[in-house]
Amino acid sequence: MGRFFVGITGASGHAYAEALVRGLVTGGHGVDLCLTRAGALVIRHELGVEAGERGELLADSLEGWLGAEIAAEVKVFLPEEVGAPPSSGTAMGEGAILAPCSMGTLGRVAAGFSSNLVERVADVSLKEKRRLVLVPRETPLSQIHLENMARLASMGATILPAMPGFYHGPKSIDDLVGHVVGKVLDCVGVDHRVSTRWSGLDEPPEEPGTEPLGEG
Repeated sequence: MGRFFVGITGASGHAYAEALVRGLVTGGHGVDLCLTRAGALVIRHELGVEAGERGELLADSLEGWLGAEIAAEVKVFLPEEVGAPPSSGTAMGEGAILAPCSMGTLGRVAAGFSSNLVERVADVSLKEKRRLVLVPRETPLSQIHLENMARLASMGATILPAMPGFYHGPKSIDDLVGHVVGKVLDCVGVDHRVSTRWSGLDEPPEEPGTEPLGEG
């Protein structure tokens, strides 16, 4: 099927990125993956994935992180590779997802300032009117944060904060992560079973799929 670009920044919440990549590949899509320099530091801290100072080691770490089957469908780009295929509007992709998205990255995208590949791909998605989903993970939010999110929403981007719900009766962190990632996958039209769906107050929560989100 198609390919999605996934940009991972220095915001906390890299478990969302991992589950997202798994969900996209399981749904039949390839993934173009890029870590910002800050993202390379945080992924080591939160997930124990060694990516180097600028993501240069991530390609070698993919199989150990995601497993061979998922890793085979992922192509890694460095943040300074602004000439990579996803950076051009002529390279047709299914869309771009920034997860987690730091407020610094979000602000630069809102201002049209592309300092790396992640921001450039987001900029291309806006100008080509393609799907762009940003998953901010920050709290509390300042007025600047809110204004930047409103500005991007007015341009056609989807702002999907990492705010998991509890109506599905989560029993683990994976359940909470899956709730958010399921919403992201719904936004970009990818079929999945990583989260439960609402069936009404009088019905028991639907069981999610059996795919583990945090195991390689």
